[in-house]
Amino acid sequence: MAENLNITTLTDDNFEEEVLDADQPVLVDFWATGCAPCRQIAPIVEELADEYEGQAKIGKIDVIENPQTARDYGVRSTPTFLFFEDGEAQDQVVGAAGKQPLKENLEALLGQPA
Repeated sequence: MAENLNITTLTDDNFEEEVLDADQPVLVDFWATGCAPCRQIAPIVEELADEYEGQAKIGKIDVIENPQTARDYGVRSTPTFLFFEDGEAQDQVVGAAGKQPLKENLEALLGQPA
């Protein structure tokens, strides 16, 4: 997979700084390498990262390599998407639901119509 410069790689170590202390809304994609639905929705996550550049941060965290953060937020299946604003999880989407539900949640945090 090519590296998208608009996607922040998240870890247990940088989660607080990159997500909880962020000065803009953050969409976090909790994913795993062997997860087929994660691979299926990855291009959509990349599209959103490009579309919302400068407005919202898009991050991905591998739950296998970073289990603590997944546990902290009760992530039990992948993909799970959590939407953060002001350091607090505001909403979530579980599964490869497609672009529209992810976009609607981002738009809600930004105060814009989807």
